[in-house]
Order: sequence, then structure tokens, then C-alpha cells
Amino acid sequence: MPKSLIVLLGPTGVGKSDLSLEVAKYFNTEIISCDSRQIFKEMSIGTAVPGMEALQTVPHHFIQSHTIHEAYNARKFEIEVLDLLERLFVSKDLVLMTGGSMLYIDALCKGLDDLPDVDPQLRQSLVDRFESEGLETMQNLLLQLDPAYYYEVDLQNPKRILHALEICMITNRPFSELRTNPSRNRPFNIIKIGINCDRQMLYDRINQRVDKMFEEGLEKEANNLYPFSQLNPLNTVGYRELFEYFDGKGTLNEAIEKIKANSRKYARKQLTWFRKDPDINWFSPDQKNEIIKFISGQIKHLAELSLI
Repeated sequence: MPKSLIVLLGPTGVGKSDLSLEVAKYFNTEIISCDSRQIFKEMSIGTAVPGMEALQTVPHHFIQSHTIHEAYNARKFEIEVLDLLERLFVSKDLVLMTGGSMLYIDALCKGLDDLPDVDPQLRQSLVDRFESEGLETMQNLLLQLDPAYYYEVDLQNPKRILHALEICMITNRPFSELRTNPSRNRPFNIIKIGINCDRQMLYDRINQRVDKMFEEGLEKEANNLYPFSQLNPLNTVGYRELFEYFDGKGTLNEAIEKIKANSRKYARKQLTWFRKDPDINWFSPDQKNEIIKFISGQIKHLAELSLI
């Protein structure tokens, strides 16, 4: 039977974890987490890591497997997951990957551009300049070095602007010229399942999940990580807002509301990204049986094609 990777994706809070557990149990397979924050062992409550019962019921990979003190990115994720899949496919015909980190999903399914590693000193110098001179200065610098990318990138996203500037300065070439958007052939089939629901229902689920995180101790977890707040893995929704609160910027209730609002904003961003992919087959969270039936049909079809 052809080897297949099922990618179960969707916005934050929609219910991917619970659904992926049911799908994995049905197909007697293992789960690869595609969440760029659940991968870090120091972050648990704020990243909604699956509970111990779920982790013991179905083998999970890339859950709290790395540390926030380690430089990690989508490129490393691509390499490590491909290596893992090669081993899993020895005994499994089907493996499930679930999560909502858009770039990580694309890295595994399509591949990334071969860009050079960034010099830490250059990165720090750009960060220092950004902090002292502001975002507009960095925007103007990008306009000089790579006008094509300037008119494409989200100019309010300093992380993307600084990354493009890093590549421009290292290679002496525009970042846009180095982005070839490769689509590498993988030695396995990829079946994408998208999960979404009514927007108000999604927002309600997100708000309820944030409330649950605070009941479970998110404030304490963030406080323990506060000394490392400058690290990139912690520059994320759920922690960033609490760090601002610890800095005396606003009240706890304001921080909670910011987390909810920024989580909803991130969900919209995820959906905008995913909707550009025509290969995603969309379902609602309560369509477990329909999803299993669809996957079974796709696998059967691929098996028939392999015999031709």
C-alpha cells in the first residue's frame, strides 16, 4: 500500500488535537505535532499541549522535544520530520501530522528555499537598530535593498522585515530573488484535511480555552519564563501579553483580553493562509466519521492507482 501522510490542520482552538487523537486511533498510527510552540518543553499550558492521557493513548512526536534555549526553525523541522517519517513508514502505511503552524506545514509538504544561516552578530545589530530607530527606518532600508519584497511583505511585521534584511546583507542580493518557492516531490502521498467552524463558535472556543489556561496556571508558567522573555520562542501569544503585564503595562484582566483578541487575530491569519491552498479538503470539527471515510477513500484510490 502507498505510504501516506495525513495533514490535519486548522486555526487555533478549533479542536484539532481531540480530533487527531480519534483519527490516529482509528488508523492505528502515530501523531506528529506541527505546532511551532508545543515543541518546546518549557511551554505547556500556554501552548495547549495535549494531556498526559492523550499522549499515552497515541504516540506523539515533536511535543516538548526541544528547549527554548535552542535555535529552532521550519528548516530544522522539515529535516527532522522527514527523517522521522522514513523510520515510521517502515511499519506504518499512514502517519498523521496535526497542527496550525503554517510555515512548518509548508516546509514539510512543499520544502523551503535554501537560504543561508544568519550571522548572530548581524541579527543583533539589526534588532538594536530597530529598537533604537523604529520600524519606519527598517522599512525604508528594505525599500532600498529589495523594493520587490517591500511591496509584498506585511510592513507591520518587524520579524519578517528584519529576516529579509538579514538575507539581503549576507548575500548582497535581494531576498525576493532567493525565494524560489520550491515544491519538492516527497516519497509519500500527502492528504490535507482542514478543520474549521462558524466564526463566532471559533471565537467562543478560543475565549474559553484562554480562560481554561489561566485556571490551569498560565500566569505562574509565564512568570517562571519571564527571565527568558527575550528569547524568540516566547515572543508568542499568551506569553508576550503577560510579560507586558509583568513589566507594569496594564492590568491582568487587560492582559487576558489581549490574549483572547490576539488569539482570534492569529486564527484569522491562519485561515487566510490555508484558504490559498487548493489541496485542503475542509470539514467541521464534529465530522469525525466523514473525515475517516474520506481518508479511507483517498487511501483506497491511491492504492488502486499504484496497481495500474
